[in-house]
Amino acid sequence: MFLRELPAHLPTVLYSFTAFTVLNTIIGPLIWRAMGKEREWKRRGLDVRRESNNWSIHLTSMVHALLICPLAFQCLDLPALDKDRAFGWDERVAGMAGVACGYFLWDSIETIVRFSDIGFVIHGLACLMIYAMGFRPFLAYYAARFLLWELSTPFLNIHWFLDKTNRTGSTLQLINGFFLLSTFFGVRIVYGGLMSYRFFYTLKDVMDQIPLVFVFVYGVGNVVLNGLNWFWLFKMISALKKRFTSPPTSKNKTRREPSKRVRNGNGVVMNGNGHGKANGSANTVVYMSGDGDGSVRNGFE
Repeated sequence: MFLRELPAHLPTVLYSFTAFTVLNTIIGPLIWRAMGKEREWKRRGLDVRRESNNWSIHLTSMVHALLICPLAFQCLDLPALDKDRAFGWDERVAGMAGVACGYFLWDSIETIVRFSDIGFVIHGLACLMIYAMGFRPFLAYYAARFLLWELSTPFLNIHWFLDKTNRTGSTLQLINGFFLLSTFFGVRIVYGGLMSYRFFYTLKDVMDQIPLVFVFVYGVGNVVLNGLNWFWLFKMISALKKRFTSPPTSKNKTRREPSKRVRNGNGVVMNGNGHGKANGSANTVVYMSGDGDGSVRNGFE
């Protein structure tokens, strides 16, 4: 069978997809309503449905990251995978991959239906295909390691929430920004680069044992996702500079507040009190997973 292990774990994929969909469409909006956010959005003349969805997207991304990272850590030292990095298999990997597939299925649909950036669509679909095709089984050893990219996602979402709660440029956001860049660079660029190097060696050794479509999806997918990581890293550095670097001053001009007219994570030009006019979808932000994400859509653009 093309994906031999998938039928037994399809319920996990469907449960995961359902859970993340309910979190995004039902639980999230109920939380924002209880917090009084709907009244705030109406008072500011914002689209309540769009704002609620944007907040819920980041909540869903956060929950996925906090769930998938512990599952990935549990799969790092499995003897069966270390013995055969190409075709080794363990049921614990199946559960982790099932949760990830359900999330990326939700994410792919979300980014297509509420399209804002082709990069997010490519990211979601690439991750979905890679983790689904792993049920052949194939490259399960690397699945857990690449899911550790999600370690940076909570900090990315915290950054976005700080922007949306009028804490742009705050000390808390500066501290969070330090951890965000540190984890993003550490797990996605350094660790991700090392794992990708080993990944391609493993892929090269078994190219004659797998269908050509696997070589294409895994090879091109890895290059694209690593490219997105570098692109988003420079976006984050640029965005943080805007938040914490004061504008130039002259003798004839009074010094402006550092936070004045900075662009927050959802494409909104913010004034000193955190309010401003919307300029594009709140989905147009960095995603790591993600997911990417954030998935991710999470926090910068």
